[in-house]
Amino acid sequence: MEEPKTLFELWAKERNITVEEMRANIAARIEQGMNDPDPEKRASWEQIPRTGEIPTPEEWLRYAVEKLEEEGRGDLLRWYKIF
Repeated sequence: MEEPKTLFELWAKERNITVEEMRANIAARIEQGMNDPDPEKRASWEQIPRTGEIPTPEEWLRYAVEKLEEEGRGDLLRWYKIF
């Protein structure tokens, strides 16, 4: 079996689902966060830079990685072999 080349591929493989299912799961969670009734939680999701109304899974991942690196927690990314 071919080695994963992206985090989405790795996460899908770990969960025994397709990459499309993985992206759909992430997209659903993003949408939940963007529509959270708690204004503080919603505000944290709204900070994600995006081209549309709702961030894509790729936009969310880019933001999450950048935040970890900004906060000096980039070492957490080393858990994933593709980095």
